[in-house]
Amino acid sequence: FAGVSIIIDAPYKAGDFIILETGERGLVTDIGLRSTRILTRDDIEITIPNGIIGNSKIINEAGGPKTQHRIRASVGIAYGSNLDEVIKVLKSVATKNPEILESPEPRVRFRSFGDSSLNFELLGWIDQPVNRGRITHELNCSIYKTLNKNKISIPFPQRDLYLHTINKDY
Repeated sequence: FAGVSIIIDAPYKAGDFIILETGERGLVTDIGLRSTRILTRDDIEITIPNGIIGNSKIINEAGGPKTQHRIRASVGIAYGSNLDEVIKVLKSVATKNPEILESPEPRVRFRSFGDSSLNFELLGWIDQPVNRGRITHELNCSIYKTLNKNKISIPFPQRDLYLHTINKDY
């Protein structure tokens, strides 16, 4: 019954990149009455019974009106850094990566004040979600190298330790 429901409802189709709440993710290669097959980024085909898929949340990264897929890279920057410079440097990392699309334009957002850092997020868009892991790796490596080159610090967590003496006679 779940197979018929999936075929009629069509939450995904062959060629879509899906993520199941159980953690499986990959490119849909076949949808049958009993099961759906997805190909992982490791080139492993997984056959999942449609009964399991029919009862779980499905994220279809190809299901929206656009073909682009968002990619995110988070980084903590030291307090006292020049915010405008940080934004410029992070944006340049995205624009220099040939797999980050020009439209929509990559963005940098200052997300929060962390315990030890100012937390930024670089947002870009890619064509193929199957390449997300590799592109995220490339972005993170480029971010690290570019921040070092521009002498922008990535802080380590810092803790203050207060020592109190106890009177032995007490």
